[in-house]
Amino acid sequence: MMMTRGTSRVARLTMGGRLFSAVKGAAAEGEKFPVMGVRWRSSLTLGEKEQVNNKNSEDGGNKEVVASYWGIKGEEVKKEDGTPWKWNCFRPWETYQADLTIDLKKHHVPTTFLDKLAYWTVKSLRFPTDVFFQRRYGCRAMMLETVAAVPGMVGGMLLHCKSLRRFEHSGGWIKTLLDEAENERMHLMTFMEVSQPRWYERALVFTVQGVFFNAYFLAYLASPKLAHRVVGYLEEEAIHSYTEFLKELDKGTIENVPAPAIAIDYWRLPADSTLRDVVMVVRADEAHHRDVN
Repeated sequence: MMMTRGTSRVARLTMGGRLFSAVKGAAAEGEKFPVMGVRWRSSLTLGEKEQVNNKNSEDGGNKEVVASYWGIKGEEVKKEDGTPWKWNCFRPWETYQADLTIDLKKHHVPTTFLDKLAYWTVKSLRFPTDVFFQRRYGCRAMMLETVAAVPGMVGGMLLHCKSLRRFEHSGGWIKTLLDEAENERMHLMTFMEVSQPRWYERALVFTVQGVFFNAYFLAYLASPKLAHRVVGYLEEEAIHSYTEFLKELDKGTIENVPAPAIAIDYWRLPADSTLRDVVMVVRADEAHHRDVN
């Protein structure tokens, strides 16, 4: 028994050493290790994948190219003008033009105990956020969206399971909540292009998201009404934050840089749009989420 365990340990160490050597060798040659290649190629845009395909064809086609996360090559998608669609995180039919006719001052006055609990919970969460980020609204938006994308996914998941258990329809709420989560995720993808988070901010995302996901999950199980009230008040705070963001842009404190390409395609913005235009459509999205919740 001792010899068997010792032999197995030596075999594992030997295999581990060979794997490390292979990865190190591939990195030295500027290549991607096959085991990690699936995830790496899944993050490329379609245009970049075509370049990889062409490069491998020129090399003789000896290397296998994974064109998507699941190893299945997707259909070629083009824009209305016939140019290739370069995004793989969303498709042209998922884009839209934001409705900017919103009421910025709309507020649900807390009357019941659950309303007040939700309101003061959100207010207590705002204080540490203000202290940590100060007026760094780009990073604040990045952190906000990593949290804002959680409730829709949790609510949609729980309603999905409830629909399965009870053999009944959801009244359209599952798709509504999942669409909300997807929209918030696209906010994050946009602000990642504007603000490059530091290492401790990325670490903070892990912590905050882990705590918030589990807390919201339990809150939704206990009282869906309370959970949606929390989201509604979170969206009110988001509207306030983005309004302050716009004020800083107008004062020139924050540079009004050109809008990221992903934002121009997602919201169907004009090609010459700026960061201010992006913040405007994001704030409009948050106002609609506020009204839904």
